[in-house]
Amino acid sequence: MGSSCTLRALGAILHRFTNGVSSKCPNSMALQWNGLLSRKLSSSSSISSLPSWISTHIHGSATVTRTIWTVSPLSMGRRSSKIAGRKGAQDAKKAKLYARIGKEVVSAVKKGGPSPVSNTALATVLEKAKELDVPKEILERNIKRASEKGQEAYIEKVYEVYGFGGASMVIEVLTDKINRSVAAVREVVKDCGGKMADPGSVLFKFRRARVVNIKVSDADKDQLLSIALDAGAEDVIEPPVYEDDTEEDMSESYYKIVSSAENYSTILSKLRDGGVSFETDNGSELLPISTIEVDDEALDLNKELMSKLLELDDVDAVYTDQK
Repeated sequence: MGSSCTLRALGAILHRFTNGVSSKCPNSMALQWNGLLSRKLSSSSSISSLPSWISTHIHGSATVTRTIWTVSPLSMGRRSSKIAGRKGAQDAKKAKLYARIGKEVVSAVKKGGPSPVSNTALATVLEKAKELDVPKEILERNIKRASEKGQEAYIEKVYEVYGFGGASMVIEVLTDKINRSVAAVREVVKDCGGKMADPGSVLFKFRRARVVNIKVSDADKDQLLSIALDAGAEDVIEPPVYEDDTEEDMSESYYKIVSSAENYSTILSKLRDGGVSFETDNGSELLPISTIEVDDEALDLNKELMSKLLELDDVDAVYTDQK
């Protein structure tokens, strides 16, 4: 693992001297409240010419207009710049979600016992698991696991990393052995040519939000935008479009509805009422406040670093501000 990442890191350095080509993959939609949230599409300087949905509401003497842009950008990057194996990535994300909920169940039982009636912490975790559609057998297995001899409670840790091309990463860990987890993370980062960052030097570049993922093939775009506006979503992020996308590529892409914690249940309810299939987050996600555009070599190196980190059992999620 180390030699592969090191060779690729060396390639990135040589690439900067021989090739300056970069691939672009901008986010495609932003939800705007005029006067409250002002965001512009990075893919165009002429916002007024873009197709949009507009919803106007009158509050007292003030009129509030909310606009959701529905344009989808065309990215000219090479095929390798796409996230490889989108379906596999979603399956891995779901597995990580189940593992995290299992750890939270163990920690709650260790602190207050196996009964959700008397253990409010466990009751809270079980309620969250129900919202996230975690299978019942996973919950039962981890409640039993918590009583096993030698099983310790899990502790949350966050590690920050500098990747390639100016990109940053945040690693979320839930572990019962802190020394093991930090050693494993440091080893992967070092072998892949990244650099551990001081606490707080990267985290400020992200904001925490609730996210609903909807597969493109499972949703009617107009219906999805209408639900997002009606439910008070903060943003809707449309998957990027690449010049060499096939129908299969597009069908495995996902819309993201970004919401506050307060509106999350409302959005899920309206999606269910509309018959729209969706995948929830793991309780929350970190979204970059702004994104960094990197060249193709750095993009591939960052993807490999993130992939290696996600292979670690203690790592629950890796977030990046790479565009």
